[in-house]
Amino acid sequence: MKTLKELLRNTPVTALHGDDSAAVAGLVYDSRAVGPGDCFFAVRGTQNDGHDFIPAAVAKGAAAVVCERLPEQTAADVVYVAVPDAAGALADMAAAFYDHPSRALKLVGITGTNGKTTTVTLLYDLVRALGHKAGLISTVVYKVGERTVEATHTTPDPVRLNAMMREMADEGCEYCFMECSSHAIVQERTRGLHFAGGIFSNITHDHLDYHKTFAEYIRAKKLFFDSLSKEAFALTNADDKNGRVMVQNTAAAIHTYSLRSMADFRCKIVEMHPDGMLLRIDGQEVWVGLVGRFNAYNLLAVYGAAVLLGFDRGETLRTASMLHPVSGRFELVRSANGVTAIVDYAHTPDALENVIRTIEEIRTPAQKLIVVCGCGGDRDRTKRPEMAQIAVRYADTAVFTSDNPRHESPEAILDQMAAGLEPGARFLRIADRAEAIRTAVMLSQPGDILLVAGKGHETYQIVGDVKHPFDDREEVRKAFDSFGK
Repeated sequence: MKTLKELLRNTPVTALHGDDSAAVAGLVYDSRAVGPGDCFFAVRGTQNDGHDFIPAAVAKGAAAVVCERLPEQTAADVVYVAVPDAAGALADMAAAFYDHPSRALKLVGITGTNGKTTTVTLLYDLVRALGHKAGLISTVVYKVGERTVEATHTTPDPVRLNAMMREMADEGCEYCFMECSSHAIVQERTRGLHFAGGIFSNITHDHLDYHKTFAEYIRAKKLFFDSLSKEAFALTNADDKNGRVMVQNTAAAIHTYSLRSMADFRCKIVEMHPDGMLLRIDGQEVWVGLVGRFNAYNLLAVYGAAVLLGFDRGETLRTASMLHPVSGRFELVRSANGVTAIVDYAHTPDALENVIRTIEEIRTPAQKLIVVCGCGGDRDRTKRPEMAQIAVRYADTAVFTSDNPRHESPEAILDQMAAGLEPGARFLRIADRAEAIRTAVMLSQPGDILLVAGKGHETYQIVGDVKHPFDDREEVRKAFDSFGK
């Protein structure tokens, strides 16, 4: 247990009311979770202001309160600390509370719109295959060595983040690979962490419901690279027009990767097949069990990061040839009569187009493409008509359906998707996602390809605030069985 004074060592303080030698049992930013001896952080959120919950936190036994303005009434036995930024203080103090675990790890973060989960997961698998213990923090799952922890956010809050990294370090992990979402960067969840390196994948329109403008979204991603130290590496995608922008002000050593131009790490797709690709990376040919140009970028980023971490180039490529696709990313489900379903997490226009273009490269003229897709509720609405346009442009049959509607009407979301189409555009509209998948399977013939996009690895569908069990892969299998395919 540490004292408040110890935790505040690297945190700017504007006012202190009480004795900072008080011991702190835990760090909490949700007043409902406060226990005796905890330090409560009054963080301003998008919906609520933590300052409104200071009395509730004190009533539940908080020993200290960190806030941006001192309350008018204070309790005699509680220490109040005023700071310029409560969210930043939470991150700094969480790192201190757990003895700065990121310093005991070689921590690599990746940010970008698409490819984050695949890249960090492949890095985790690669490093483990090379004989090292590692941790993983991704959209799909958190892993502490071999142990799996349920993922709640792409990037967890600073307390959980540092707690997990402390477990990783204590269990002998040498590396940690984590996704850094734009929300997490802006909300300072990654502040106070010591990164050995950062990777930029790409950036396309997403999360404009939160960031409001594309320029702000870019700025959020760039903040991650601005914070890297001179001892770190910054590996950026030279083929993305914002790849150079990301690393303009970084102190880290800049490295590039590319499929199209001169770069530190280069790759060419030699052959592409339904079950894998032959790549030429830095002059060496390697067969990998992943498909698609987007996966060539992901693998190249993995290779570049591994080399920058000190791994042997040849050994890295040999091990990369044994890597498997990530759950819910271009995951194949085949029927007995030859229909191939592809389940993918693609939920942005760019990701959907990348997946469909990959299918276009491997399908024959006789194979029809059926695309099932939707758009999530309470999220960026600007991408809805774009997603619909892409599906109709490429698919022989496009089926629009629900994704995670959350608090929006599924029919209203489908209206917004359809609004982006030319008059006379042909598509099916089935709000019930299970029924949409059944219909797509029913329409398929032997040899056809069915893409079910948007949810990928998810095993639930969010309606209102409730997560209902739902797995695209299982729904496809049930439909195949139902129609004898």
